[in-house]
Amino acid sequence: MGNILDRFASIIKANINDLLDRAEDPEKMVEQYMRDLTESLAEVKEATAGVMAEEARCKRLVDDNQADIDRYESLARKALVAGEEGDARTFLAKKQELAGRAEGLKAAFDAAHENAAKMRQMHDKLVSDIETLKARKETIKAKAAVAKTQQKVNEMTGASDRAEGAISAFNRMEAKADEMLDRANAMEELNAAPVDEAAELEKKYAAAGASAAVDEDLARLKREMGL
Repeated sequence: MGNILDRFASIIKANINDLLDRAEDPEKMVEQYMRDLTESLAEVKEATAGVMAEEARCKRLVDDNQADIDRYESLARKALVAGEEGDARTFLAKKQELAGRAEGLKAAFDAAHENAAKMRQMHDKLVSDIETLKARKETIKAKAAVAKTQQKVNEMTGASDRAEGAISAFNRMEAKADEMLDRANAMEELNAAPVDEAAELEKKYAAAGASAAVDEDLARLKREMGL
């Protein structure tokens, strides 16, 4: 029990919400805190029952002692009424003996009462912390699920962005290739020999002359053949 009371300050001062907020992995830590607090609560419950029983025992001793003091006081009065002063002195001596014990019994009860109050406070704090953890556990699980979904969305978005980037790069390469082809055609056109217009006309008239010669020869054959 002393070990539990030594942990009183740390248990009372512990802020579960603050501990979870500072944890790197709240989802993992909430499970660990739940296990630790549940174990502590079981230990505190057992110790609290013992301390409360001790408190009740000490209270009973104080009450019984006070009842005996009151009883011997009453007996001394009765003895005096009966004229038995010696008996009265005996009863009062017993009363004084019991009164001497009262302070020690009261001190023991006060200590037991303080310990019981601390144990009940620890018990109530642990119960409250466990309820807080249960609520936070559901919230943390929901947030973790959202985070995982968001991560998948981000991954899919990243894949889409990469695909879009690849298409954009392909389009840029295609445009570059078209530009290179246009440039090559332009260079070919620029590099071509200039056209000799007189030579071209000479070819035209030469072809016309050849065609006329063929027509004339054809007409001759038809005359000879009587066609």
